[in-house]
Amino acid sequence: MTFRRLWLASQTSNLGGLVQMVGAGWLMTSLAGSSAMVALVQASNTLPIMVFSLIAGALADSFDRRRILLSAQIFMFAVSLALAAFAYLDLLGAWGLLGFTFAIGCGMALYNPSWQASMGDIVTRRDLSAAVTLNAMGFNLMRSVGPAFGGVLVAFAGAAAAFVFNALTYIPIIAALWLWKSPPRDESLPREGLGQALGAGLRYMSMSPHLLRVLARSFMFGFAASSAMALLPLVARDVLQGTALTYGLLLGFFGLGAIGGVLANSRLRERFTNERIIVAGFLGFALGVLILALGRHIAVSAVGLLIAGACWVLSLSLFNVSVQMSTPRWVVGRALSFYQTATFGGMALGAWNWGLLADHQSVTVALLAASGLLVVGALAGRWFGLEEFAELDLDPLNTFTEPELRLDLQARSGPIVVMIDYIIDEADTDAFLAAIHRRRRVRIRDGARNWSLLRDLQNPDLWSERFHVATWNDYLRHNARRTKSDLEGWEVLQALHKGPDRPRVHRWIERQAVPLHEDLALKPQPAEVPHH
Repeated sequence: MTFRRLWLASQTSNLGGLVQMVGAGWLMTSLAGSSAMVALVQASNTLPIMVFSLIAGALADSFDRRRILLSAQIFMFAVSLALAAFAYLDLLGAWGLLGFTFAIGCGMALYNPSWQASMGDIVTRRDLSAAVTLNAMGFNLMRSVGPAFGGVLVAFAGAAAAFVFNALTYIPIIAALWLWKSPPRDESLPREGLGQALGAGLRYMSMSPHLLRVLARSFMFGFAASSAMALLPLVARDVLQGTALTYGLLLGFFGLGAIGGVLANSRLRERFTNERIIVAGFLGFALGVLILALGRHIAVSAVGLLIAGACWVLSLSLFNVSVQMSTPRWVVGRALSFYQTATFGGMALGAWNWGLLADHQSVTVALLAASGLLVVGALAGRWFGLEEFAELDLDPLNTFTEPELRLDLQARSGPIVVMIDYIIDEADTDAFLAAIHRRRRVRIRDGARNWSLLRDLQNPDLWSERFHVATWNDYLRHNARRTKSDLEGWEVLQALHKGPDRPRVHRWIERQAVPLHEDLALKPQPAEVPHH
């Protein structure tokens, strides 16, 4: 029920956003004669996502996502009303239009990571892939009708009417978010600071090779594929000699193709590997852009856009699902923000690049260059190929119990040094080194610093794993981040350990020369009762 209500309201908002995009894109063709300025409408909408998405992802993992979503929607509602008022009063210039679209893009930058991360709060992990696909289908369903409707609205009532319509479509999603009761957040540990949260997200991504490959390919795709949307107003006006209605129809064909991609999505994933689908997405979009570059009739351009739309949704939805299925809940907002920074950053840079190329050469040359770059992106899979979805259980392990300490630690006390001793037979050394290497990745991913492995010179069967965390709270947070899928690696280490008990854990607080008044006091011990 919650997902359905939010999904329907979200599609209404998507419809308004697409109508607004038609109005802004077409209005810019009359406000500025430069191809680069027209392409900057697309760039101004996506650039904020590249710039602010990382901060928004950290906020999504640290604060109530529902409040963030409401704040972002209310902000965009206010900006859209102001844009409509300026347009009706004829106070809007080219740079003013870019300023308003940039502000709306800032709202989307704040909104997107929290919205994507909230899918795991609204549906179960088993239904997560279907929910992401439904979101993509809904957006592209609106893309199939929204631009055409926007073209009609702009042609008969002007761009200002499109801006008013967009403002009104924020009301249903604001109401739906207001009614949604989001699950309570785990407040057992204090919230990380913004810088610390960003560092934790960056550390997690850097220790996740699969996610790094997703980012690299999504950036390539966004950079090259942005050519179609950035230059489409110029294709409609200059190549096809059309009107705002022509532009809306072309966007509608792109959306229809995307719906076809959504409908084929599950069947293709059952039959083909992730990498093969991504390669097909790159090559198919290259073909669509090539047809768009060479076509001189709307029917030919429509064929190219149908192909491009299908490949667009196949590729981007697979990138999105790959990130969500590979990331635990504590960092999913930040992981999605890195993904969106890569993808939309590629789109923003690409839109600006293709606009400049169209200015200096022609729209056709820019589209041909983008098509060639998409082929290069397909070939890059030999080095940055996507893996299959692993059947990982990323729910919290929740087996760690905070140890009782004799020192009266504060939450910010530190640095904390942790050492774990293992007794390993010489015959098991290679297996141990392979297992501890995997453990190192998990440790650093979850917040450990200065990780090292020590071997006793006098007792070579004794190995010690050592790492630092900044404070005692960070140590507790480090252990709280452990997932059920990490348990297998720990069990392998325990099986290799030949000591009489479990591997021994030492927890130290690092101290050098500290003034007496800053030393940590011992907790009072109970007095002994004299025996008679």
